[in-house]
Amino acid sequence: MSDYGTFDNTAAMYRAGQVKIDASSLALKHTLASTKLDAKTLGRIDSAAKDFEASFLSEMMKPMFEGIQVDETFGGGKGEEVFRDFLVQEYSKKMADRGGIGIATAVRDQMIRTQEASIK
Repeated sequence: MSDYGTFDNTAAMYRAGQVKIDASSLALKHTLASTKLDAKTLGRIDSAAKDFEASFLSEMMKPMFEGIQVDETFGGGKGEEVFRDFLVQEYSKKMADRGGIGIATAVRDQMIRTQEASIK
C-alpha cells in the first residue's frame, strides 16, 4: 500500500479533481451566457487568469525549495538546480488548473468587467 491509500481512494481523489475542473467549465459557460463577450475572448481571459495565478503560486513556492540540497544520488549539480525551477513551475500550473487558491477567479472576473466596460 502506498502513502496515498488504496486504489479506490486514489481514484476518488482523481474524480474529485475532475469534478472541480468540470465545475470551472460550467462556470465559464454560465459567464458566457451572461456577458457580451464571445467564447474566444472568455477563453483567453480564463487562460490568462490561470497563468497569472500559476506565476503567483510559483513565486510563493520557490522559498520552500531553496533550503533543500541537491541529491548527489541522481546526479545533483547545477542541472538539478535548474530543473528544480521547472518543477516548481509545473507544480504551480497544476495547482492553478485544479482550482488553485482563488486568485484566477478574482482576476478573471475583473478582466471580464474591464472588457465589458470597454465595449460600452
